Amino acid sequence: MDRSDLALRITGGIAIGFGGLTLLSGGTTLLGALDMGAVVGFVLWFNTLAGVAYIAAGLGLWRAKPWAYPLSLAICLATLLVFAGFLYVVLRGGAYEMRTVFAMTLRCAIWLGIALVARAAVRRRQT
Repeated sequence: MDRSDLALRITGGIAIGFGGLTLLSGGTTLLGALDMGAVVGFVLWFNTLAGVAYIAAGLGLWRAKPWAYPLSLAICLATLLVFAGFLYVVLRGGAYEMRTVFAMTLRCAIWLGIALVARAAVRRRQT
């Protein structure tokens, strides 16, 4: 296994694990089993549904599929867009939890990192 394959496997595993945890926490919150305080609805729904995309991207990365990079980049960009919408709600005086700011920052950073690893691996495979 070469270095780019190993990077894709590790990154894919992280994405799959992150997706599973995202589905678990979002699903339990949507079902009312977890009280998360001042929830911003569209952020909760996006993050929960994005968990499925996280797992798909992770499986694609694990298997070194060429579509995994564009999907990872799309997840990153969509997360940034939802984060911007969340910040708009906050700036307009909407109720929110500070942990959402941290969670969305973490999600953006993780998916930017995943997309960069995927891009580098795709480029290495093409040469």
